[in-house]
Amino acid sequence: MNAIPFAIQAELPLYDENRPVLRTRPAKAYRHFRQLLKDKERTEEVFRIFEALPWNGMRNAGLRFLTSERGRAIVAREPYLPAVLDDHAALRRMPAGSLAHAYCDFMEREGLTAQGLVDEFALFAKDKPKFHDQFDWYLNRARDVHDMLHVLTGYGRDSLGEACVLAFTYSQQPSPAHLFIGYLAALNMKKTVKSSAPVLRAVREGQRLGKACPRLLEQSITELLPLPIDEVRRRLNITPAQNYHAAHAEWRRIGVNPYDLLGKAPIVRDHALAQAA
Repeated sequence: MNAIPFAIQAELPLYDENRPVLRTRPAKAYRHFRQLLKDKERTEEVFRIFEALPWNGMRNAGLRFLTSERGRAIVAREPYLPAVLDDHAALRRMPAGSLAHAYCDFMEREGLTAQGLVDEFALFAKDKPKFHDQFDWYLNRARDVHDMLHVLTGYGRDSLGEACVLAFTYSQQPSPAHLFIGYLAALNMKKTVKSSAPVLRAVREGQRLGKACPRLLEQSITELLPLPIDEVRRRLNITPAQNYHAAHAEWRRIGVNPYDLLGKAPIVRDHALAQAA
């Protein structure tokens, strides 16, 4: 478990200056995307793409949040989010119709846990240098809210749903890798399944919807969980996607299962792991 109690976190430097400054390397990103298309189970390729197309503003965004009064309060209240999200017994005691219940429904239906994502990331990062600073909380938080975004936006874990979540996330955390993978994945779907499904429009819509929503990783999740999910969406300015569902409807009309579109698991889900590198 990667949790660091806040009392210890406060004694750590805000940012370890030994962290490398990543360079933007589009050619490297494209090579890894081609490898990902050959074998969609090779999730380490997603990590390499995010490494090649970093969000250069993440340091400044994280430090602004971590030094704000509100940020310090959220870190103190929620030092390790997976422990909160995986306590389904406690979440189920919250009101019916709440975000907590919707989150439990989604995770149980999909056979997922928040800690599972942490453990997968640990495998990715096992040979990477370890840095001990408060910024690590911010990086991990980007990973830990990923499945919550699915719940709030209504995007599924199919390939198009993941591409749309990537585009949505780009507008909150503008790593070029979000759009790079999201749009290239969409183009590959259009190439693989010839139809009039509005695939590219769905991804573009996800990007637009994300602009209206404040960064989820900077919200108090424990405050949002007991609230009715529709109220949470109103608070965060999340409106329903249209083109994503229209694409699903068109694929089903021509006999294509949107959840088995490319014959394997979705190719983009593990971007959440890469963001925390």
